[in-house]
Amino acid sequence: MSTDIDFAGARTYAIPMTTRFRGITVREGMVFEGPAGWGEFCPFDDYDDAVSVSWLATALEQATVGWPAPVRDRIPINCTVPAVGPDRARKIAAASGCTTAKIKVADHPDSLPEDLARVEAVRDALGPHGALRVDANGVWDVDTAIAHIRQLDTAAAGLEYVEQPCATIDELAAVRRRVDVRIAADESIRRAEDPMRVAVAGAADIAVIKCTPLGGVQRALQVAEAAGLPCVVSSALETSIGLSAQLALAAALPELDYACGLGTLSLLRGDLVADSDALRPVDGYLRVPRTPRQPSAARLDDYDLADPQRARWWRDRLDRVRTLAAAQAHSL
Repeated sequence: MSTDIDFAGARTYAIPMTTRFRGITVREGMVFEGPAGWGEFCPFDDYDDAVSVSWLATALEQATVGWPAPVRDRIPINCTVPAVGPDRARKIAAASGCTTAKIKVADHPDSLPEDLARVEAVRDALGPHGALRVDANGVWDVDTAIAHIRQLDTAAAGLEYVEQPCATIDELAAVRRRVDVRIAADESIRRAEDPMRVAVAGAADIAVIKCTPLGGVQRALQVAEAAGLPCVVSSALETSIGLSAQLALAAALPELDYACGLGTLSLLRGDLVADSDALRPVDGYLRVPRTPRQPSAARLDDYDLADPQRARWWRDRLDRVRTLAAAQAHSL
């Protein structure tokens, strides 16, 4: 089916970010068109070709097959608060229209005082009924996680959950036994050798599912079922093209008990679709689109990756990952 795609016509993009996030200030990637629409291929630079195969699979599913029918027409959304100062954090949360906030913490070893101030500021912005969750991206050891979670829970006047406080399943389980806050697994699922078989039920209360690194909406639905936990769908910092796949996953899950991390366009200074098609939450919700998102020709030109070396790097990367994906499919 991928032979129906004109990969030679794939477009590269580079969109500046509103603030440094995940160590980057510009989001780069590629989009290409297939018979079912456009797909987005945007693995981060530090991901190798083997990891990037799943990102390509998601883009190919989007461009050639499409997604299952939705079971809901709108998705509750959390705002995302990067590792910024308390004043900026308060403004982000207050302006978001969301009643749930995901707050980045632990971005450097001595960040706890800053993390506490950021959490307190977001609590102030959302009020007593807002839901606050924090994401440590797996950097704490068990003892540090326990100590920091307890302090952050106090600062938040109650955390909804802590996402990936430690790196391993065993560490998550150890933390979960000793704190009263729910634990969510993210990297432990999507970076597992086999996400379908990773045993997270005893180590976490919630599964964070991202279809882009898992290989597509259908594959992510299988991973969610195998996890056996309530799910939160979160983005991989895509434009509206790729974000629509994540929204399709959230719309297709049998149950959705928590707000999803799909309001991440606020972290980008632009988008590849027209403003009227941009997947930005309104009053804390995203509507599930009736048709796939298509890029605007003008926006593709506006955000074209102008650096010829970087553009060539992306095209070479796509060729390598396509070759690797084909070899893996042939070996099955």
